[in-house]
Amino acid sequence: MTADDLTDKVRAALEAFVDPYLGESLGAAKAVCEVRASGGGFRARLALGFPVGGYAAELQPALAEMLASAGISAPLALELEADIRTHAVQRTLKPLGDIRNVVAVASGKGGVGKSTVAVNLALAWAAQGARVGVLDADIYGPSQPLMLGLAGQQPTSLDGKHIRPLVSHGVSAMSIGFLVDAEQPMVWRGPMVTQALTQLLGETQWGELDYLVVDMPPGTGDIQLTLAQRVPVAGAVIVTTPQDIALADARKGLRMFEKVAVPVLGIVENMSVHVCSNCGYAEHIFGAGGGARMAQQYGVRLLGELPLDAHIREEADGGTPTVVAAPESPRARAYFEMARRTAAALAVRARDRSSLFPEIVVEET
Repeated sequence: MTADDLTDKVRAALEAFVDPYLGESLGAAKAVCEVRASGGGFRARLALGFPVGGYAAELQPALAEMLASAGISAPLALELEADIRTHAVQRTLKPLGDIRNVVAVASGKGGVGKSTVAVNLALAWAAQGARVGVLDADIYGPSQPLMLGLAGQQPTSLDGKHIRPLVSHGVSAMSIGFLVDAEQPMVWRGPMVTQALTQLLGETQWGELDYLVVDMPPGTGDIQLTLAQRVPVAGAVIVTTPQDIALADARKGLRMFEKVAVPVLGIVENMSVHVCSNCGYAEHIFGAGGGARMAQQYGVRLLGELPLDAHIREEADGGTPTVVAAPESPRARAYFEMARRTAAALAVRARDRSSLFPEIVVEET
């Protein structure tokens, strides 16, 4: 077998590998950019549609095993690149300029840890190499300033028209909580809330972002529906706990996004299991398997089963969420895997093609 034939065999084996996060082969994802002989082995360059920071350590042995099963024993050097594209949004809207993808994190009811999931999702993506922002859309109960350690700080404006977001742990953040007294209740009606959020989104100088995570207010009322219709969203993440009452409300949230043509990327089951810090006993306090059953029922992915751990609450309250405070811990690993699954679920969705078509203008003659 010639060197070229062996290189082709390596490429074919790599293209046949089914990525566990994408759920499709590297060939179908067009991820194999280059394969070449190098130093007695081979070097492969892959471009994946999600943040790849830290992924090589997981992917390398899996690909080596794939090559070994194909009868190729030569060592493989791996180069990973992130190829994060802009994905399609609601048909009546267009993606936001420099913001490639808006991802809404929502829940049917409060108290399921939605904001904690949203902030750790954003921080995990940033740690994996993406450019990320967080928009706190929970006007009545903004929690991102506290979770990001930015409570009491205020953003600035250079021109009096646009606001510069605050930055924490490498993530740009904007919240109504930066602009009002933390003790002041927001006694606003729906139209005022949606106007405020539209301004926060449109008048913030986000810069270039791969992902903007929108921490949605809980529920499925007028505010949530209006936001889902006005903000160009590439995908939504539904957060629930395993208990039946939370799942019932989560289903309403999922159906709301379906009605406004926002694709649901998947379900995150928060507070899935509690592991005793003393004896290590694992207990499903709120039930087990509810998120998986809901994902199967609606044909979406189960993006993660996150633990119920006092450290997660303490770290968020202290302004250093779990993926920043304890990145090597098992609880942080659950968030990192959830973030990669979420980005991969978005990566396999339809890309935005609007820029490929000319703008049609009708003029009277």
